[in-house]
Amino acid sequence: MVWQQEPVVTGDAVVLDVQIAQLPVRAVAALIDITVVFLLYLIGILLFSLTLTQLDPALSAAVLIIFTVLALLGYPLIFETATRGRSLGKMAMGLRVVSEDGGPERFRQAFFRALSGVIEIWMLAGGPAVISSLVSAKGKRLGDIFAGTIVISERTPRMSPPPPMPPQLAWWASSLQLSGLQPEQAELARQFLGRAAQLHPTVRDQMAYRITTDVVAQISPPPPPGTPPHLVLAAVLAERHRRELARLQVTPAPPPWPGPPPSPGGYSSPPQRYSAPPDPGGFAPPG
Repeated sequence: MVWQQEPVVTGDAVVLDVQIAQLPVRAVAALIDITVVFLLYLIGILLFSLTLTQLDPALSAAVLIIFTVLALLGYPLIFETATRGRSLGKMAMGLRVVSEDGGPERFRQAFFRALSGVIEIWMLAGGPAVISSLVSAKGKRLGDIFAGTIVISERTPRMSPPPPMPPQLAWWASSLQLSGLQPEQAELARQFLGRAAQLHPTVRDQMAYRITTDVVAQISPPPPPGTPPHLVLAAVLAERHRRELARLQVTPAPPPWPGPPPSPGGYSSPPQRYSAPPDPGGFAPPG
């Protein structure tokens, strides 16, 4: 079963395009983790058996129980917490556990996933996990449902980088409300900007005006009057990408684009109208 690309809405109302991990890939990653845990447990048992005769039977049983819990529960908990959602199996298969809002997995979520995994994977041979993943639209096993997480694939096809932010529109882009912008619209705008140089000028003008009109209808505030469509699209995509990185990165979020300087009286000066220079590519909206 192949999971489609699903939009994830962050707490800042930014839509992220993530590739939900496929069930076969998750199964291979789980088998790798199970093998690692089994080998670690087997080595621990062999080492423990060497000192078994020197310990009290009750103490030996207690140590064995503690070691079992650490192997089954501690391995996923420690690895996913330390690596922000990746175990050895997930590293090998290019997977990562993230929160439903697109943020990194937290300790509480890793604990619920590990605790649930002891029951649905180890005690019940993975049956509930497989059934839940097949039923869920986002491929969630029971641990993901309880923890509020999803497993995504980081080995998605490489896309062209987002366009750079036009400096004259940075102040406008930092104030945008992007919650209404659909992933399909953003992808269409990205593909258009990447192929605009290959299009006939007349076709390019028409497409730029139509795509920009659709995008502007879903965002606010509107762009400064007279701004060429291709600059509007570039500013929207660059700001959208910046917010995605700010949400997903563990390091402090990058600062927003610089805005217009404040006036001496302490109030922000109104945005200056930008008069775009003549564009040889003809991106200005048709009159």
